[in-house]
Amino acid sequence: MVSLPSVLWVLQLVLFISCKSSSPILGNEQNRIYFISPNGSDDNDGSFETPFKTINKGLLLAEPGETVMVREGIYREKVVFGKSGIKDKYITLKAYSGEKAVISGEGLPVNGGEGLVGIHNVRWIVLEGFDICDFKTLAPWTNPDGILVNEGADHIIIRNNRVYNIENNCKPEDGRSAHAIQIIGNTSDAVTDILIEENEIFDCNTGYSENLTINGYVDGFTIRKNKVYNGENIGIDAAGGYGANPNPSLNYARNGLISENEVFDIDGRKGPIPAYSEHNGAIGIYVDGARNITVERNKVYRVGRGIGIVSETDNFPTEHCHVRNNLVYHCSLVGIYMGGYVGYTGGGTNHCTVVNNTLFHNSMELGYSNDVEGEIRLTENCHNNRIANNIIYPRPDRGLFINKLTENGADNFFDANLYFSTGISRWVWDGKELLEFDDWQRACGGDRSSIYGVDPEFKSLTIPGLHIQSTSPAFQMGIVEESYSSGPLDIDGESRTKDNKISIGADECH
Repeated sequence: MVSLPSVLWVLQLVLFISCKSSSPILGNEQNRIYFISPNGSDDNDGSFETPFKTINKGLLLAEPGETVMVREGIYREKVVFGKSGIKDKYITLKAYSGEKAVISGEGLPVNGGEGLVGIHNVRWIVLEGFDICDFKTLAPWTNPDGILVNEGADHIIIRNNRVYNIENNCKPEDGRSAHAIQIIGNTSDAVTDILIEENEIFDCNTGYSENLTINGYVDGFTIRKNKVYNGENIGIDAAGGYGANPNPSLNYARNGLISENEVFDIDGRKGPIPAYSEHNGAIGIYVDGARNITVERNKVYRVGRGIGIVSETDNFPTEHCHVRNNLVYHCSLVGIYMGGYVGYTGGGTNHCTVVNNTLFHNSMELGYSNDVEGEIRLTENCHNNRIANNIIYPRPDRGLFINKLTENGADNFFDANLYFSTGISRWVWDGKELLEFDDWQRACGGDRSSIYGVDPEFKSLTIPGLHIQSTSPAFQMGIVEESYSSGPLDIDGESRTKDNKISIGADECH
């Protein structure tokens, strides 16, 4: 029989050991945590009391299910994940809660194309909570990335980081390119199961490249709840047809979700040597030669072109994509852009839907031909697309609802949109201006259930307004059909339908 004092002594010993241990018990397994501090040493054991000095030392030792925890400070090193986790046992690199851990590229050279944080051919990885910044170059034909994921990596989570001051500041003609985050499928193994969420990307000089890029053979990704702002060129891009992958059948992003992001103040005329001179063509959220991508519930404003489902590259059309429940306003040239670039590419946009969006006061400036691009613009090779249930409310001095600029393209269907302007009202079909709604209906061969000339009755014309009232003519007047792919939730995360009816625009008005 064991005496009570003996039991208490054993319990006290166990408690003492658990408190001294740097390996907290989670569930039934012991998952070691390696600690990193600027005041540590790589000759230490990596415990809380005697941490390592460099992040890479912690990653060198971390095994599946273990965490490298980084204390407050600045770490001037190129961080590389050298090992993989295994299913449901991630290797996690994380900033210590409540502390600012900075991975800085200040003073580090940019060698070709590389990331300040590199995630290459590894899997089951988490990167969370860091400031990743100050990776800059003036060298021609180099490409600094804040975070670079490639070589068939999978099951990667990039969460709650701040990425800024990633800059290529050479001349545009010398290959000016950089990315805050780049996910690139450059091998025969797909980069897959990628989650990029709740990050903040800002103040990056990307030249002709993008702030957050998915390119090449990337199959299965989610980009959600990120904030991208005050940058050059494109905010978020899912691309295909470029030099990312040598196999054409693999060289495009596919099966992705871009949701609940806020993208604003993107202008290619910014930077020490602007990528654009006169016009701001920078697209907020861009699907360019990719397929099966859903762009939903985003807020895009004060960018060059709001949302693009376009193709810049021949033989890589943008196909089977859904743009739905987004709020797009105050963009320089156009709200939503479809098709190939006139006189440049023949890729086009096929079998896509533009449904239940609210477009307000875009075309703030004239376009490249000193023309008004409109709220929705269709150019080269748009085929079998559906444009329905959208509120389209242009500036009174522009008044261009839909602009089908070229004669090619066929079987594009329009219906159940609400068109309202307090000034000029017009459409363009096959390059010809139409001033009457009846003429527009005859030209496009549809839009029979649409509403024209009636105020949508927004609660406010200032943000966070642009939501309809229950007395709005848009309320429960949209089309509910599976082929329209309206999605389950509106811009506010509320049910997209009510009593099996749907409202026009991004807001369901519950």
